[in-house]
Amino acid sequence: MLVSDDAAAARADRYTAFRHSAFARYWLARFLGSFAIQIVSVSVGWQIYDLTRDPFDLGMVGLVQFLPALVLVLVTGVAADRFGRRTIMGLSLGLEGLCALALLALTLTGLFQPAAVFVTLLWFGIARAFLAPSSASLVVNLVPPEHFANAVSWNASAWQIATIVGPVAGGLLYGLSPVAAYTTAAIMLLTGTVLTFSISAAGQHIVGDKATVDTLLAGFRYIWKEKIVLGAISLDLFAVLLGGTIALLPVYARDVLELGPWGLGMLRAAPGIGAIATALWLTGHPIRDHAGLIMFGCVGLFGLFTAAFGVSTLAWFSIPMLALVGAADMVSVYIRETLLQLWTPDHVRGRVNAVNSVFVGASNELGEFRAGVMAAMIGAMPAVVFGGVGSILVAGLWAWWFPQLRKARHLEGRV
Repeated sequence: MLVSDDAAAARADRYTAFRHSAFARYWLARFLGSFAIQIVSVSVGWQIYDLTRDPFDLGMVGLVQFLPALVLVLVTGVAADRFGRRTIMGLSLGLEGLCALALLALTLTGLFQPAAVFVTLLWFGIARAFLAPSSASLVVNLVPPEHFANAVSWNASAWQIATIVGPVAGGLLYGLSPVAAYTTAAIMLLTGTVLTFSISAAGQHIVGDKATVDTLLAGFRYIWKEKIVLGAISLDLFAVLLGGTIALLPVYARDVLELGPWGLGMLRAAPGIGAIATALWLTGHPIRDHAGLIMFGCVGLFGLFTAAFGVSTLAWFSIPMLALVGAADMVSVYIRETLLQLWTPDHVRGRVNAVNSVFVGASNELGEFRAGVMAAMIGAMPAVVFGGVGSILVAGLWAWWFPQLRKARHLEGRV
């Protein structure tokens, strides 16, 4: 009887964040938005590469989505802190929905050309630049502090579940027609918009001070002062910047592994399969000790599995390697996000998350640009292997340069 009671308590603790209806709506909106982004990413990548057969264009797809986050970093965080995170999140999802409709229109009219697509993706990047700090900061206002670690795991799971199903759905939908893919993405994004605006007003500390250079730079100052936070987000930046492989998956699907659109969906889904399995395990088994050492070890494994994928020409080996890449990366995401959100004062949380979104964007979109350029110069396989080895070296260097992070043990508060 006691064992049964303990098991029931463990299950209840696993879903504790969903006891709050505002978080449940937020989670669903984030899931739908992330799912739609995966459909768009698979479809645009395949359509562009099918049109030009140039891996450099795949890198450009990432670059044009990253640049707005970099250019607008001093604006997006202030907007989240001053004008309400729910409002900014809802408007951003709505703009992404309009961009999906624009891609649909380009396809229907036969005007789907790189220049027009890059302009559309630039607006998509602007929406994502505002969405990232507002959505990341909002979750803290939806659950009490004692439930936040659980919310972080489920919040990451929303994106990771989408990366499992979304790429497969994107590949299947694109196999039917690009029209089906972009229509589905637009419907999901607009539904996420409605869900976001249905969330009751969150208990956010609204910044009322006059916007000055000092207030604009508050996020940078905080991250620089907190070396553990600086080490965590910069570790993720450089490890994924070097080790990112997503942009080159169309090359692997078509030319290396000889798979079609459905196979590309499987490759895109594989990291998410590993990540969501890890995220679900973390909801019931949170990291309670040696967080820093675990983070460095998993970043090293991330690089090792990336390099193993890079040299493989066998689908049955490549897909599990990508799953292990996602599992290792999930641990880094969990530790970084918990540290960042719980250690940041609410009145500057939007600005801090805006800076963090640039780091994340650089590690993803700019990393895709790095991969595309290197693949055009030396080939896709050497570019991936180089990135994996680079990630391992970054893990070692950061463990040396940031001893505070290496010695960090607990995530509940300052160590």
